Amino acid sequence: MRTLEGKSAIVTGSTSGIGLGVAEALAGAGANVMLNGFGPAEEIERLRSKIAHEHRVKALYNGADMTKPEEIAAMAQAAAAAFGSVDIIVNNAGIQHVSPIEDFPPEKWDTIIAINLSSAFHLTRATFAAMKARKWGRIINIASAHGLVASPFKSAYVAAKHGVIGLTKTAALEGAEYGITCNAICPGYVLTPLVEKQIPDTAKARGISEEAVVRDVLLAAQATKQFVTTSQLGALAVFLCTDAASQITGASLPVDGGWTAH
Repeated sequence: MRTLEGKSAIVTGSTSGIGLGVAEALAGAGANVMLNGFGPAEEIERLRSKIAHEHRVKALYNGADMTKPEEIAAMAQAAAAAFGSVDIIVNNAGIQHVSPIEDFPPEKWDTIIAINLSSAFHLTRATFAAMKARKWGRIINIASAHGLVASPFKSAYVAAKHGVIGLTKTAALEGAEYGITCNAICPGYVLTPLVEKQIPDTAKARGISEEAVVRDVLLAAQATKQFVTTSQLGALAVFLCTDAASQITGASLPVDGGWTAH
């Protein structure tokens, strides 16, 4: 069902994982999409072409560096020029570093804050005025269960994701009378390629089976003992873009298998 026909979206960090799942879901609902992220050029072109042909939408790619505000603004301008408007933005780009606070490299802190938090502000800033002028817009920030609760050794990531929740609420209030909604999706563990690669290493390091890593380490806090899927997150993103969700704004929506219900 092409509920987003005629709309256009930018999804940051969308060449793999959650961002790609969301971009595919939006395209499946009829939205044009601009992909963003890193990876081999031929693989990115394969993804872009596949989305365009399978869903009969315009699909573009922009390699803007999420640590550089001027590149983020240029990406927004390029999308508006190519599509005619940017109606939906999904701030998904993110990185992680795990370390005790006293050993946490300051440059890692700065980079995580820039990519996980500041980039969401810069893309919102670059598209907000046009959304207000058109009296319609959808801003979806991919936060995390770590935007609602904390874990040790993830100071920068947790701080950034909590910041995303605050930015979400402020943008929701500023856009409320202009037909703009802004919400945060807060996933638990998702079985992305990045997470899959960690399982064998963790099993070896802890001297336990890969099944035990999944059950007792990764999914320990998720009451369902199941990974969240990118298609589930994509379906929620599509719903938040529909008129049925026009009164949902400023919300932080956990999709975490019960993690934050503890």
